[in-house]
Amino acid sequence: MRTSGWWVVILVMLLIDLYVFMAMRTVTQSSGDKTRITIYSIYWIISAAGVITILLFPYVQALQTSIVFRNYIFAILVGLFFAKILASTFFLIDDLRRGALWLMAKLFPNTGADFVQQKPSISRSAFLTWTGIAIGGGLFSSLLYGFSNKYNYGVRKVKLAFGNLPAAFKGLRIVQVSDIHSGSFTDKAAVERGVQMVIDQKPDLILFTGDLVNDRADEMHEYMDVFNKFSAPLGVYSTLGNHDYGDYVSWPSDNAKKANLERLKEIHAELGWRLLMNEHVAIEKDGDAIALLGIENWSAFGRFPKYGKMDEAYPGSEKYPFKILMSHDPSHWDAEVRTKYPDIDIMLSGHTHGMQFGVENPYFKWSPVQWFYKEWAGLYKEGKQMLYVNRGYGFIGYPGRVGIMPEITVIELA
Repeated sequence: MRTSGWWVVILVMLLIDLYVFMAMRTVTQSSGDKTRITIYSIYWIISAAGVITILLFPYVQALQTSIVFRNYIFAILVGLFFAKILASTFFLIDDLRRGALWLMAKLFPNTGADFVQQKPSISRSAFLTWTGIAIGGGLFSSLLYGFSNKYNYGVRKVKLAFGNLPAAFKGLRIVQVSDIHSGSFTDKAAVERGVQMVIDQKPDLILFTGDLVNDRADEMHEYMDVFNKFSAPLGVYSTLGNHDYGDYVSWPSDNAKKANLERLKEIHAELGWRLLMNEHVAIEKDGDAIALLGIENWSAFGRFPKYGKMDEAYPGSEKYPFKILMSHDPSHWDAEVRTKYPDIDIMLSGHTHGMQFGVENPYFKWSPVQWFYKEWAGLYKEGKQMLYVNRGYGFIGYPGRVGIMPEITVIELA
C-alpha cells in the first residue's frame, strides 16, 4: 500500500475511535471521575497503540515478517476495527433518528414537541448506545475466544451413494484434507494431533485439495516429519491452491518465484504425495478402476488465478465409469465442471475456510463468505453431480476459528 493509502486508513481509524469515544462518554457520564478517567485512558492507549502500529508497519520489517504479529497483533487490530464499525452502526442509527426528531421539532414546533420529550440538546438513547457497545464488544470477544479453536480439529463423516460406482469401490473411505497453510502454524504438537486423527480414520485414499503453504515453500520445512505420516493403501494425492504459487508476496525476481514453486512441487514428492498437475490417474482395486483428476487452481473470480486446465486433465478419463475431481476453488464447479463435464461424479474443494467465522448447527448454517461463494462448506448436489467443500485444516489471516471449525473429512462411497 502506498503512503497515501496508509494515511487514509489511519484517518478513518481515528474518526471511528473518536465517534466510539463519544458514545462511551455518554454512557459513562454518571460514573465517578476516577472510573471515567480509567476507562478513557485504557481506550485511548489501545487506540493509540493500533495507530502507531499501522504507522510503523511499512517501515519495520519485523512487523511484516513476524508470525506473532501477523497471526495475533494484526488480527486483534482488525478485530477491534470491525467491532468499532459494528458498534458505530448502532450509534449512527440513533443519531440519525434523533436528528430527524430534532429537525421535526424545529420545523413543526407544535407537532414535533409531541415526539421529542427531552432537552434541546441531542443525546443518544442509552438503549441503542449500550446495544452497539454490547454487539461490538461481543464480536471482539468472540474473535479473541476463537484463538483457542484454531487447532480444534473435527472429523466430519459423509456417506455418498452413486449408481455407477464399480463394486470394488463400495465402502471406499476417502479422507480429504485441504488448506493446511503451514506458514501460520505455531504449535507443532497440535498439528501432529490432527495428523494422527487423519491416520486413525484408516483411509483407503487420502486427497489433499491445495494451499499447503501461505506463500513460501520453506514454510513446510518444520512440518515435513509431520505430514509425511499421511499414508493410505491406494495412495496420497494432492493439488495446488491459489496460495501455493507465491502470488501474494514480492519476489526479488521471476526466477525466485519460479524456484519457490518448483521447490514446493518437490516437497509434495518428498512427503510421498502424488501431485496432480492438470492430469488424471487411474485408481485400481480388485480389478475395477476409477479416474482421479487433479487440476491446478482455477477460479471463477478474477482476483484468483486460472492455472487449471481441464482440457488437459480430462481427455482419457472418459473410459472410466466413475470420476473424482480435485479442484481447490469451489467456484470452478458451477463455472465449468457442471456445464462442460457432466460425467464428473464428485468434485472436492476447499479454499473458503468457511471464512473461519460463522454459525453451524443441524438447522442453520451461515458465514459472511456465502455472500461471495454459493458453495462454501459441506456437501452440494446438482442432478447426479456432487461437490464437497472442506472447511480447511489450517488458517490464514485470522489465527482462529469462530463457529466454523477446522475439518478432516471422511467420505465413504456407496
